[in-house]
Amino acid sequence: MSLILASKSPRRKEILQMVTNDFVVRVSDADESYDENMDLSLVPELLAEKKAKGVKIGEGEVVIGCDTVVLNESKLLGKPKTDDEAIKMLKELSNTTHRVISGICVTDGVKTISDSITTYVTLRELSDDEIENYVSKFHPTDKAGAYGIQESAGAFVTKIEGDFYNVVGLPLCRLCEILKNDFNIKIL
Repeated sequence: MSLILASKSPRRKEILQMVTNDFVVRVSDADESYDENMDLSLVPELLAEKKAKGVKIGEGEVVIGCDTVVLNESKLLGKPKTDDEAIKMLKELSNTTHRVISGICVTDGVKTISDSITTYVTLRELSDDEIENYVSKFHPTDKAGAYGIQESAGAFVTKIEGDFYNVVGLPLCRLCEILKNDFNIKIL
């Protein structure tokens, strides 16, 4: 079996490389729209499935799709489009506990297993200067919720409950379970 990572995210690639180098990246061009009235906690799993199924699957290939969002109360925060939007998101997340939800989908074209993983992250109260300095230095427009816990924004985090790698963008433990239990692919 050949593994395909349906993502252009360098962080997802780095996380998967922690357990195997035996995969290729094949970026999905899936439509990432969703019904705005749906339960927002289900959006990442829906988008992960769209991404996985948006990649051409050859014989003997298994595709991994993933999507990560931040839910603060009932508001979904994806990737900010601009630095100003990133500043606004971080101001909303300051002094909160919010959910980071990653949807994951693994498919071989016949069998498809999807799941979502939730991690609770608490950020301390952030000053406007801290937020503006962080955004101007790191331009986190490629990160859901406008922060990278694995980078300097980790200094904002007072508590995490759940899978750290889920917050980075790929729930590694759950992925390895699915590959082993449902596709008989043992990575470790």
